[in-house]
Amino acid sequence: MAQRQLIAFVDDDQAVCETMMGLLRAFDFDAEAFSSAEEFLDSGRLDETSCLITDVQLGGMSGLQLQRHLADRGYRFRVIFITAFPDDRVSTQAMNAGAIDVLSKPVTKDALLGAIHSALDR
Repeated sequence: MAQRQLIAFVDDDQAVCETMMGLLRAFDFDAEAFSSAEEFLDSGRLDETSCLITDVQLGGMSGLQLQRHLADRGYRFRVIFITAFPDDRVSTQAMNAGAIDVLSKPVTKDALLGAIHSALDR
């Protein structure tokens, strides 16, 4: 039996985490939420993760710093960023580092599912 692909979701807003977990699980994704980059890094789930969805701005390590930290350690799973403060410079930096997409909050279901499918199909 094929192993399910874990989607890790990192956002420091608990309400956003709850909403996102409901959506991801409604579409039958194996998903887990983390309230910070540090919590995700300490979770023991990095090797199981196929796709990371993270807010750009987090308390502590930012989403961009998390992406760089993971790449420096050889993790190659796909990253999708979400942000309430769209910025072309940040989007360019994220995409140049290999992100699948940078989505603006509020994220639409179709945009999110499209980005996830792109990430998991690569």
